[in-house]
Amino acid sequence: MECIFCKIVEGDLPCYKIYEDKRLIAFLDINPVNKGHVLVCPKDHYLNFLDTPVDLIKDLIVAAHYLAAAVTEAVGAKDFNLGINNGKIAGQMIDHVHFHIIPRFTNDNLHPWPGKTLADDEMKRIMGNIKKLV
Repeated sequence: MECIFCKIVEGDLPCYKIYEDKRLIAFLDINPVNKGHVLVCPKDHYLNFLDTPVDLIKDLIVAAHYLAAAVTEAVGAKDFNLGINNGKIAGQMIDHVHFHIIPRFTNDNLHPWPGKTLADDEMKRIMGNIKKLV
């Protein structure tokens, strides 16, 4: 199956485009979490965050920074979530790397993730395992 975002980039599918440059495109999510929910993605196809070249990730972050201010002001939101779902288990539905800008409103019934408590020895073990790989 061909990538939906690639079809949008190619002009084969319509979108509510809010930004475009030589490397990126940003458009309204057709199934928004809140009004003004924007997707920012590269024009070139990369499966996920880890598959995407670092220089392109930098461009995506800069664009998201610029767009988040415009999006929140345009829809009257004070705050927003910036996120990326990396892989099916994490909720990535389209296999084309993209950032979500989700405006947040008082009483929008979106809640933060539930936190977990880990024992100190488990935290130290995890920290050590990560540090070995960095």
